[in-house]
Amino acid sequence: MRLIIFGAPGAGKGTQASRIAERYGVPAISTGDIFRANIKNNTELGQQVKAITAAGNLVPDDVTNAIVEDRLAQDDAQGGFLLDGYPRTAAQVHALDAMLAKKDNSIDKVLMLTVDNEEIVTRLLKRAEIEGRADDTEEVVRERLNVYARETQPLAEVFATRHLLVEVDGMGEVDDVTARIFAALDPIHAAKG
Repeated sequence: MRLIIFGAPGAGKGTQASRIAERYGVPAISTGDIFRANIKNNTELGQQVKAITAAGNLVPDDVTNAIVEDRLAQDDAQGGFLLDGYPRTAAQVHALDAMLAKKDNSIDKVLMLTVDNEEIVTRLLKRAEIEGRADDTEEVVRERLNVYARETQPLAEVFATRHLLVEVDGMGEVDDVTARIFAALDPIHAAKG
């Protein structure tokens, strides 16, 4: 299966992505993880990304598209994948369409985790405490939510028009959210058989 998981920062995408990837035997590809690894290793890309994300902004499309295309070309992604954190803009959706069309592929489903904004702020401030993530201050979190609402949230309509969107309630216990996701995806997986 070729899947996308999206939702606001802190909606639980990363947590759920690893569970989805394990269940369906596909790699979870997180642009955020790729960017953080580059920051940690102090690569040239990492230095660029650190300055951009510290201000609460998104990494430019050309950089993100190149990273995703390179990752999707790797062997483990040939039978399917789960994209987490990409696409975030309409331009990235078109870039992904073009990447997949080259191999005569397309996205099977797009999962959208829906979570209340105040719950997200609480989650991200707690995560910042636990993981020592300097980019998760309340001011930056709220700016990231604004950017998401302005640039990424509208993609729901694009995916809904294509009959790909599956909205899943991301509130509550992690296992309950996982159960809701599997209930939505298992029939699709079985149909692809």
